[in-house]
Amino acid sequence: MDGASEFTGIAQNQEPMSTVPEQQSVGVVETFGAERQSEPAESASAPEGSRFQNLLRWGTKGGLAIVDQGLISGANFLLGILLARWLAPDQYGAYALAFSAFLLLSFLYYPLLLEPMAVFSGSAYSRCLRGYLKSLIWIHVAITVVTVVVLGAAAFVAFARHAPGGLPGALLGVTIASPCILLFWLARRAYYMELAPARAATGALLYCVLVVTGTYFLFRVGRLSPFTAYVLMATGALTTGLYLMFHIRNRLPALEAGPTPRETWTRHWSYGRWALAAAIATWIPYYMYYPLVTSFFGMAQAGQLRALMNFALPMEQTFTALSCLFLPYAARIQARQGRGSAGLLTRRITAIYVVGALAYWLIFLPFKAQAFHFLYAGKYTEVAYLIPYVALETILWSASFGPAIVLRAMESSISIFYARCVASVLSLAVGIPLTHAYGLWGAMVGIVLANAAALVVTLYILRSKIAEGRPVSAVQPEIA
Repeated sequence: MDGASEFTGIAQNQEPMSTVPEQQSVGVVETFGAERQSEPAESASAPEGSRFQNLLRWGTKGGLAIVDQGLISGANFLLGILLARWLAPDQYGAYALAFSAFLLLSFLYYPLLLEPMAVFSGSAYSRCLRGYLKSLIWIHVAITVVTVVVLGAAAFVAFARHAPGGLPGALLGVTIASPCILLFWLARRAYYMELAPARAATGALLYCVLVVTGTYFLFRVGRLSPFTAYVLMATGALTTGLYLMFHIRNRLPALEAGPTPRETWTRHWSYGRWALAAAIATWIPYYMYYPLVTSFFGMAQAGQLRALMNFALPMEQTFTALSCLFLPYAARIQARQGRGSAGLLTRRITAIYVVGALAYWLIFLPFKAQAFHFLYAGKYTEVAYLIPYVALETILWSASFGPAIVLRAMESSISIFYARCVASVLSLAVGIPLTHAYGLWGAMVGIVLANAAALVVTLYILRSKIAEGRPVSAVQPEIA
């Protein structure tokens, strides 16, 4: 589809052309490998015992997914806290700024590889996951090369310009770490293709031990810096990624021949081109504030912003872990029952996320002052008053998870793009002047407004699509 026809499709509120049919036979969707072949059918008319078994099975898988992501987020959370304690504010700001640059480039990786991988592993390629993974590795290599080249060029420019606050070393470190981190992401997600997060949790434990103990060792020998922190992350990610890849090779089913790398890329691009645009639009309202506050107020302000956002990291990473399970499941429900089944599914997923976010902040907020003193050794207390804004924006962000997952399962990434575009435009129009005038307070208000706008637009689009696709007698899905 060329550029002109794409523009026409957007103007007519049409979804981008996809090579994957939205309605697939139950037989294809049911075959998820040896483990899945023995799973009881998910049906509203299933016996009570079968429903209980399904609930127990999903509870176990969800628990393992949370453990997996909890270990990763725990390691990253502790790393962020320790760096905030042991580095000067400008060095910590350099670490945060380099990480925001990596996240911008990782948004190329997620929509073109990881997100389509979660959808197609539960539908089109469920019978040939082993061959599918081999094709994904080629795509992984290509995207990794682009990431390293761009980050390496940024590091070279920072060294040439003698950028302050350890930024050149931070950019060099994240250049080294990026291919290792991306491999780790791919290896962990490979186990979610089979809805089997147990081994991924084992790898997460290994990563956690390596990163946490390594950080303490670097501090004790006086070698901790943004550069060495990223090299440590690279070591932990590479070691764990190779360990997981070694064990996944023979686990995935190969009932059919896998797709070629070209076929996989064509299908991923057809799905992910709008997801890519949405990911870039997502970076603007959430991560543009790191370079923005650095430009307006200096590197230390970026460190303060990172110190604030650290407190939301455990909750956000937990919800990301659950989405690794919910997205393939939602894709399976969409393929089996159609769009008319999406309403109840959306409400239940959204309720899980919103209740979890509210519970997290209700427990944390009364102790925010103590948390700053304990975790940061008395540093950054001047921005502790902004924590309620962090809580509000993450609650709004959590509420958008349910509808966003269902829209992605519908293979309607363009809908996410529309919502994120609204948030981006609002951030550029309101967030920049607010940040310039009021500093971090203005940045937090801009992020809250962007999340609210994205939630409203996402809900509106999903409701419209459900109304378009609802059959006369829709079967409601059951999360069990």
